[in-house]
Amino acid sequence: QVQLVESGGGLVQPGGSLRLSCKESGFTLAHYHIGWFRQAPGKEREGLSCISSWNSNTYYADSVKGRFTISRDNAKNMVFLQMDSLKLEDTAVYYCNRIGMPTWGQGTQVTVSS
Repeated sequence: QVQLVESGGGLVQPGGSLRLSCKESGFTLAHYHIGWFRQAPGKEREGLSCISSWNSNTYYADSVKGRFTISRDNAKNMVFLQMDSLKLEDTAVYYCNRIGMPTWGQGTQVTVSS
């Protein structure tokens, strides 16, 4: 069974940082591009970042470029999202997934509030 479990969310002040983790099982992580997404209430799901399967090339949406960093550890079947300089508008549920073959999990809640 393909499973993706996100963790690391929580409550953080504006300007603060969080590191999200994505633990994957049921497939070989190194064979897939992996992305991070988020969805806030009343808004469409937004793609944030992607890391390639072979050479770890990365992509970032303009909304998070320069603030978020994606990385992967294939030996541990894990992908990470380091989030710095968080803003109120970053509040959302964050998901990781395989690009093109998504299996949506529960996500992890990130709340940015003073």
